[in-house]
Amino acid sequence: MNLDINRLKECREKLGISKQEAARRIGISQPAYLRYESGDRKPSLQTTKEIAKVLNTSVDYLIGESDDSIPILLEINKNDNSELFRIVELCSQMDEKRQKRIISYINKLNS
Repeated sequence: MNLDINRLKECREKLGISKQEAARRIGISQPAYLRYESGDRKPSLQTTKEIAKVLNTSVDYLIGESDDSIPILLEINKNDNSELFRIVELCSQMDEKRQKRIISYINKLNS
């Protein structure tokens, strides 16, 4: 599995983090991350999944299988972000109509 090094760099820069910070968040050494971003080394599937999770994208995007960079799965840790966790928990109990109203409201707040 080959990472698209341009997409890897793009996703890291989109988050505004350094290569060193990316390595730290992924849980690998900085030299290992540098080799992935330069294309000198290919990560394992497990490491690729962790990279995608940390960079808030999908494995398919990182390997060039999709042009959609939005992740297909988000992990929200209650201990790390209790407010967002609570919002998702509440929304998951709502019907679709209410969920769409919440999304519309958030989009207006985000404009």
